[in-house]
Amino acid sequence: MPKLLVTGRTGETVTVDADAGLSIMEVLRDAGLDELLALCGGCCSCATCHVYVADTGGQDLVPMTDDENDLLDSSDHRRPNSRLSCQMIISDAMDGFTVEIAPED
Repeated sequence: MPKLLVTGRTGETVTVDADAGLSIMEVLRDAGLDELLALCGGCCSCATCHVYVADTGGQDLVPMTDDENDLLDSSDHRRPNSRLSCQMIISDAMDGFTVEIAPED
């Protein structure tokens, strides 16, 4: 089972167990990380699951879609490593994948 390293808005980093096939948003929500609102439930329509990808662990991520890109453009906190956590699916090879929860817009 892969483990994700997640840095919250307070700067605290926690390790979270992740099941392959779930989105990072689902893993963070199920782990009780309340900082990640994920209001749309993973439909790629709100950008409240915005994270910064700190380290891909050598994994290639699914390319960003136009919808995801447009939603991230609406954030005042967008960075080059911004992604919506609902759009990244966990694989068994993603052990050590690192994200930081972006500030709330």
